[in-house]
Amino acid sequence: MKKTIPLQKRGIPASRLVLGCMGFGGGWNRNPVTADDLKQAHAAVETALAAGITMFDHADIYAYGKAEQVFGQVLRERPGLREQMVLQSKCGIRFDEGTGRPARYDFSAEHILSSVDGILSRLGVESLDILLLHRPDPLMEPEEVADAFSKLKQAGKVKGFGVSNMSPAQIRFLQSHLDAPLLVNQLELNLAKLDWLEAGVLVNQQEGAEVSFPEGTIEFCWMEQIQIQAWSPLAKGVFTGREPENQPESVRLTAALVREMAERKGTAPEAIVLAWLMRHPAGIQPVLGTIRPERIQASAEALQVSLSREEWYSLYVSSRGRKMP
Repeated sequence: MKKTIPLQKRGIPASRLVLGCMGFGGGWNRNPVTADDLKQAHAAVETALAAGITMFDHADIYAYGKAEQVFGQVLRERPGLREQMVLQSKCGIRFDEGTGRPARYDFSAEHILSSVDGILSRLGVESLDILLLHRPDPLMEPEEVADAFSKLKQAGKVKGFGVSNMSPAQIRFLQSHLDAPLLVNQLELNLAKLDWLEAGVLVNQQEGAEVSFPEGTIEFCWMEQIQIQAWSPLAKGVFTGREPENQPESVRLTAALVREMAERKGTAPEAIVLAWLMRHPAGIQPVLGTIRPERIQASAEALQVSLSREEWYSLYVSSRGRKMP
């Protein structure tokens, strides 16, 4: 049965997978965007769209703004492409900027408003479909955020809002000052980082004291129809061919299990890892961190993969490296 995810239930034509654009623009440096960077961006966008991926995730800081800049150039060179997409970006992280000021998070109305103007200018579009607050700001004043959101919506610059890396308590606190529901919570979820599952499985277990993920986050977002998006859903490729040194045995064994399942189902290892996330009934939406066409295509195969309960648990138990409690 095809899963209808929360964004779709809200009438937003979001694809089941999202292409994350952090790798656009030639990397984290101040070099100008090159013709090769633009060519690579075109190839990634074309591959994504051909695979049915129509939602694209940005942030104002990615490649120091060059990711949005080169994406905007792609849109300018292909008129009409914007109408085929759901565009999302994030703001709230500020670097030290070489001025002696510290790296920091900034949810001030002034910064949110100026960030969105910069995002729209780099992308060359009139509005964003969704704006996320990137990481929790301890100095957040929710009334100020609400005022900024209201101004952006009234000006037609942003249609909807969400957050990233927030707990249920933080979301409820912010939501209590907003006049429209938050749409998204983007979190690090993957087959290697299992705290999001362990927080529930280890309730009333001593091991649960070691879990850092806020208990109830998945359930809260699910109940409130807040779209859970997974950043780094492929766990930096540790199960799909990347072989960094000093990986624990559980990672090596799980990578072998992923390969075996992929071969048995006639698909790519990336598809197995993503299908594992999407098997969760909360309707998790993976945000792919690659811009390589072959990996985008391999990831898109997840849309055709079905995992049984037993297959899902086989991967989970293998990755956690110990029996279920």
